[in-house]
Amino acid sequence: METWILITIAAAFLQNIRSVLQKHLKGVMGTTGATFVRFGFGLPFAVVFVALLVFVLDNPLPRLNAEFFGWVLLAALAQITAQALLIQMFSHRNFTVGTAYSRTEPAQAALFGLIFLGDRIGPGTLVAIAISLVGVVLISVARSATGAAALLRSVFSRTAALGLASGTVFGIAAVSYRAASLSLGGPNFMMQAAVTLLAAITLQTCVMLVWMWMRAPGELARIRAAWKIATMVGLVGATASFGWFMAMTLQTAAVVKALAQIEMIFTFASSVLIFREHVNKLEISGCILIVAGIVVLLLV
Repeated sequence: METWILITIAAAFLQNIRSVLQKHLKGVMGTTGATFVRFGFGLPFAVVFVALLVFVLDNPLPRLNAEFFGWVLLAALAQITAQALLIQMFSHRNFTVGTAYSRTEPAQAALFGLIFLGDRIGPGTLVAIAISLVGVVLISVARSATGAAALLRSVFSRTAALGLASGTVFGIAAVSYRAASLSLGGPNFMMQAAVTLLAAITLQTCVMLVWMWMRAPGELARIRAAWKIATMVGLVGATASFGWFMAMTLQTAAVVKALAQIEMIFTFASSVLIFREHVNKLEISGCILIVAGIVVLLLV
């Protein structure tokens, strides 16, 4: 099995854990604070990753360049913007429909990868992305009162627009991170990914600190009070991001994000095995389609 596949699956599993931890944080702080800990508390671990690669594994630091900083700036700001769009979407009554539209990220990443980097993917990969996308959409709307029919009816709704915009900006962020890592040109995919992560997370931490200081200063005290679980979020989140960046250095962003839909399977398994939640036919059908899409992806 190729290295990028193992890394992507591990990153998806870690991201699922991070999401569970962040949901817990939402009970003690606002959305802004819960989002910030992903970056602010992940920064020290990003430093550790680079330090280990340089001082323990004896990897040379890559030569930074203007192209790298340009891509990192675009990716970091795009990721923050996408998160903000998701947060805004959650304030709408039918946000589940918007969430389903936001899951178009892999398909949009394929388009932006072609535009920005000339990354081409074959028809088999496009079919795999489409199959998984349908599966994710089914799971997203399975427990919604609106259902799949409303998903089609809401094409021109504000919630759908926010969801599609979120998927678009997440797709731009993914491709930009790949471009930033590739622009370093070496010495290897781990070092390139680690330096890209450190640069991006430093910028994101600074941006969000300024934002909270200006718009939500009370969040800082709540973050300090929850530092233990916030540290866990930072560790898991930074490790997952390191995995995404390594995978996207080795493989196109669209293919990595398509395989990353396996996170929905982990989430589904957690709800059944840990929380003993009831599942319905749409959710089961969605999981089957995601697995089918992943199988097709790995076979082409």
